Amino acid sequence: MTNPGEIKLISGTNSRKLLEEISKYLGIQICDYEVTRFKDGEIRVHVKESVRGHDVFIIQSTEPPADNLLELLLLVDAVSRASAKRITAVIPYFGYARQDRKDQPRVPISAKLIANLIQVAGTSRVLSLDLHADQIQGFFDIPVDNLYATPVFKDYFNTLDSARDIVVAPDVGATKRARAFARRLGDVPIALIDKRRPEPNKAEIVNIVGDVKGKRCLLVDDIIDTGNTLVEAARALIESGASEVKAVATHALFSDNCLEKLQSSEIAEIVITNSIPKVCELKHNKIRVLSVAPLIGDAIRRIHEELSVSSLFI
Repeated sequence: MTNPGEIKLISGTNSRKLLEEISKYLGIQICDYEVTRFKDGEIRVHVKESVRGHDVFIIQSTEPPADNLLELLLLVDAVSRASAKRITAVIPYFGYARQDRKDQPRVPISAKLIANLIQVAGTSRVLSLDLHADQIQGFFDIPVDNLYATPVFKDYFNTLDSARDIVVAPDVGATKRARAFARRLGDVPIALIDKRRPEPNKAEIVNIVGDVKGKRCLLVDDIIDTGNTLVEAARALIESGASEVKAVATHALFSDNCLEKLQSSEIAEIVITNSIPKVCELKHNKIRVLSVAPLIGDAIRRIHEELSVSSLFI
């Protein structure tokens, strides 16, 4: 695409704070727009300046409630009808990503439906962060850039000590992520927790594959929801002789009484990002929140300038 015009930055109400951080990082003023509600609760969006011929980036995480997704769709439609040159949906947390396949009869593939809605609304490109399932990129017929938050965590942890530290995948699905994380932070060894999940949001630790005795363990996952997986994993690691357990996750949903469970758990520190905005308001002595604004800002600049985004990947 040639000459995509200026960068125009917009967000839904959910990701406004992240938008402001990205705007400051890029040195670009936020587009003049508003998202309000009618008396009956219907969402009303209004873009107050011209976006004709420009490169529009709409930042919005789409965790529940569904209004977050609906705001994104309405904003995309608004700038599409206003003749934006290109519209990139920047979705730090892609809601419904865990429903990416039909695992029993008569259930939807919700992630595919959400992808269809985003694309049909008029989106030209999607930029997301640590998608729960890589195959979701294939649910779209438009370009999808899936960033990884590992560079953000690397800046925080710097380099791990291969003699004292070990990266732990809390389940088989997190093995690839843990291996990449371990390689990026000093090529440290990894361990795997073999886990059964008898029903949703319940985890049962079966076995630990790898030697964690005397080691500082770093549990690496993409999402913390109820916290059951991490809490049980930390308990099993300490019982197996680990000297310390910390946890790292990109997306912090913190459902139900997750924070209370984490507080009373064996986990010494939980490092997360601000991909889900509500975590920025937390006051919790075990939790450290890192900003993904520089990472997303760099990706936005590269997309706008038609440069490769792959250098930001792990």
